[in-house]
Amino acid sequence: MNTGLIITLAVVVVLILMLVSMYNRLVKLRNNRENAFADIDVQLKQRHDLIPQLVESVKGYASHEKETLDRVIQARNGAMQASTIDDKIVAETKLSSALNGMKITLEAYPDLKANQNFLQLQEEISDIENKLASVRRYFNSATRELNNAVQTFPSNIIAGMFGFRKEMMFDLGETRATLEEAPKIQF
Repeated sequence: MNTGLIITLAVVVVLILMLVSMYNRLVKLRNNRENAFADIDVQLKQRHDLIPQLVESVKGYASHEKETLDRVIQARNGAMQASTIDDKIVAETKLSSALNGMKITLEAYPDLKANQNFLQLQEEISDIENKLASVRRYFNSATRELNNAVQTFPSNIIAGMFGFRKEMMFDLGETRATLEEAPKIQF
């Protein structure tokens, strides 16, 4: 065989192997992101199950705070109905915001804060929120890896050819501003 033909075939084989490798890496990154969101889904399900119990507990003490409680329930229902990962991220951000509004409302009810059932529910929700924060970090790390691969050369060419796109991160949305503020201490 001709040396030029052998070199050309070798280059073509190497290029094909590189393309297959990049495609497989993108698939693995996408699957890793989806798996990370499945971990979030487990925690969200537990959170969704606890919220009605918490709301019912609060209703007994704070019946005139119906608007705040209704916002939490509506946000929970919206979160449970979301079907895509992006929709769930948006809905869960709204739910987190509504829960933060409820926490502020609860500060006006010292008797409620001493109730054992309420304290247990608060502790369970706090535990789930901590687990959610952890799995969100993992999800965002997996999303960042996928987004980097989708946007950097040469894998961006393969990503474009096969429909891989930049994906949404799971951030805190509007609640980020309140979390970044220093707490106000009053005596």
